[in-house]
Amino acid sequence: MLNPACLKKADEWESPTCGEVRAVIGLTGMSGSQLAKKLGLKDSRNVRNWQMLKESTSRSSIPYAAWALLCYFAGLGLIFIDDKTDV
Repeated sequence: MLNPACLKKADEWESPTCGEVRAVIGLTGMSGSQLAKKLGLKDSRNVRNWQMLKESTSRSSIPYAAWALLCYFAGLGLIFIDDKTDV
């Protein structure tokens, strides 16, 4: 289960744990290489690092923008928008 604080807009956001990043990546159905391409990354090294640091309860180093896109790809919505007035 995802901590609701990691699904908030940037100013209220708590970075997800490595386990949460792993879980959301699993929801996308994409490989690390596919995600890296969609996120505009040179290779999948960052994607691996975001989910594999230390223990699964450790906070991930994933930047908010990458996390927001990852959540969108996983079907979790546009976490950076509260309502239609933010568009």
